[in-house]
Amino acid sequence: MSDHNTDRRPPSLIKTLTGLRGNPRACIYTEPMWGLSMNLCLPYASVYMLAIGLNDVKVGIIASIYMCSQMIFSLLSGIINDKYGRRFSTALFDFLSWSVPCLIWAFAQGFWFFAVAAMLNGMMKITEVSWDCLLVEDAERSQITRIYTWVIICGNLSAVFAPIAAILVSKFSLVPAVRILYINAFIIMTAKIVILYLCSKETQIGVKRMAETKNKSWLELLSGYKHVLSQMLQSKGILFAIFISMIVSISIMINSTFWQIIASKYIGVPDTLLPIFPMVRSVISIVFLFGIIGKMNQKRLKHPLIIGFVSYLISCLLLILTPGTTVFGYICLGASILTEAFGVGTLSTLRESLVAIHAQPAERSRILAVLHTTVMLISIPFGYISGLLSEVSRILPFVLIMCLIVVGIVATALSKQLSDEAVV
Repeated sequence: MSDHNTDRRPPSLIKTLTGLRGNPRACIYTEPMWGLSMNLCLPYASVYMLAIGLNDVKVGIIASIYMCSQMIFSLLSGIINDKYGRRFSTALFDFLSWSVPCLIWAFAQGFWFFAVAAMLNGMMKITEVSWDCLLVEDAERSQITRIYTWVIICGNLSAVFAPIAAILVSKFSLVPAVRILYINAFIIMTAKIVILYLCSKETQIGVKRMAETKNKSWLELLSGYKHVLSQMLQSKGILFAIFISMIVSISIMINSTFWQIIASKYIGVPDTLLPIFPMVRSVISIVFLFGIIGKMNQKRLKHPLIIGFVSYLISCLLLILTPGTTVFGYICLGASILTEAFGVGTLSTLRESLVAIHAQPAERSRILAVLHTTVMLISIPFGYISGLLSEVSRILPFVLIMCLIVVGIVATALSKQLSDEAVV
């Protein structure tokens, strides 16, 4: 793929941010609100479920329900986004998949509350596609990797507010504090949805696809996936992007579900300190994103992928070897967070960039829909499997992550077998 940017040195992240216009600017500038809402709740999500009465297996089942819901809505996301537009789809399904579940989580009393919330939360796969299209369809192609870097940075900006969660837990205890955090998330996420809708407009490709699909039935649109699937199967770059996205998505899902549990129940970290570690992780991620990831050449991503995988592998190894809450234990935990921040930050940025770079603009929404459906279909069993493993030993979910990472490293190392079409 050609790159029309004749400047050999990529612009700085700050220059990229200040130069954003239109939809990319609206998406990036409102993204920190995600960090001020959901990211304050996530450090407590799993231990909150345990505190209400769920066990490790049920937590794993909730994760699998979430993945199953994501798979269903991933399949429909391309059609919905083409038929109703990127802007409207983002607003409607962000509300249904985030604002409404936040209220359910805030007043949850048992397993079925979390199950229903997980099913609704799976609609976020629709907005994952629509928001992604809104973000990049009108953006300069040469800016894609740095735009995604800013997405990760904005998501990590919640770091400075993490002590608020710790203070609430210390003052009110875990369950009441998390309920307050979810109510706060409902308010801020809803405000984010409204602001983004008012400050954005439908993309050029979105307008075109809405016109093309206006008089087509859902069955006709579903049949169109055959053509898209055929195109994807002929693109080794897309196939590689799908494989990497699958490895990264499953690993992050397991980590986000069971990190709090291993930290709290196995290592012995007090509940009041749980949000401090994500805070540190976020700060480190921002530093890495500015200092290293933002300078990467998006035409040479093979070595950064391997480095990201290796860093994540070291993080998991350090985590399972952490010997309790001794001084040395906290040093190990800190080192684990350091390497995780770099590894996950790198992999999260690169998996999105790989897909965005290879996806044909005219078919972006349907390509993303097929990709996400495939990833979710393969990911579904891993939530339940991880729950069973955690019941046996709380280090085993992270051993599973390490196995997946090794597969990712081998696949990336052997990627010379791909055609020159692939970025790597």
